[in-house]
Amino acid sequence: MKREKVGERVGGGAAVSAAELSGFFEATLGASGFADYCPNGLQVEGERPVRTLVSGVTASAALLRAAAALRADAVLVHHGWFWRGEDPRLVGVRRERARLALQSGVHLFGYHLPLDVHPELGNNVQLALRMGWRVDARVGEHGLVCLHDLPAAASAKRLAAGLRRRLGRVPLAVGALERPIRRIAWCTGAAQDMLQQAIDAGADAFVSGEISERTTHLARESGVVYLAAGHHATERFGVQALGEHAARRFGIVHRFVDDDNPA
Repeated sequence: MKREKVGERVGGGAAVSAAELSGFFEATLGASGFADYCPNGLQVEGERPVRTLVSGVTASAALLRAAAALRADAVLVHHGWFWRGEDPRLVGVRRERARLALQSGVHLFGYHLPLDVHPELGNNVQLALRMGWRVDARVGEHGLVCLHDLPAAASAKRLAAGLRRRLGRVPLAVGALERPIRRIAWCTGAAQDMLQQAIDAGADAFVSGEISERTTHLARESGVVYLAAGHHATERFGVQALGEHAARRFGIVHRFVDDDNPA
């Protein structure tokens, strides 16, 4: 793989306008049909056509600096800005992030729930592809909780080992790891409060990004094995898939930047 130098533009000759790229994302994800906790779509308007697209999980200062070093024209994230209930003022950390985006002239695109549930590019499906699962059923709002029936029972310990191998981190496990698992439920990110839906759907194990004190007790008392594999770790794949999809469509360059997060 070619190693990019800081300050070197990695884009080729192909370019797409921000408006056309935004329309492509909307047509792909149907984002306007979601009632979400944040705006989906173009969140910051940049200055130029897009030749280089950088994707990442969260629109952090570190990601924006990395995108500027690659001379990106647009940044695509799963966790953008302007969350419901958040202080809307651009002060402190928010001011610095806004300054970095405006100074580099990038367009910032963010897609939250639409990128979780997409049947091909979404976080849940992309995690399943890496784990060798198929989506046999979906439950909950927007079908966020996915279910897979294993062809043969496997221990929860083996399931945890697979997550560790493919995600590069040890999942936090609650429950009996020797328990045989036939039905797996999962939802990436902060989906701990969807555990009851997984229980109601007959799951033997629930995989998510995070776990809470309250859901720890629910998992123990229900007998369902809970594997919290990391919010960031479980949501790295949808944004990469969407970025690659756009790169193929328009002939632009796409680079994923992993601003690692232990949570």
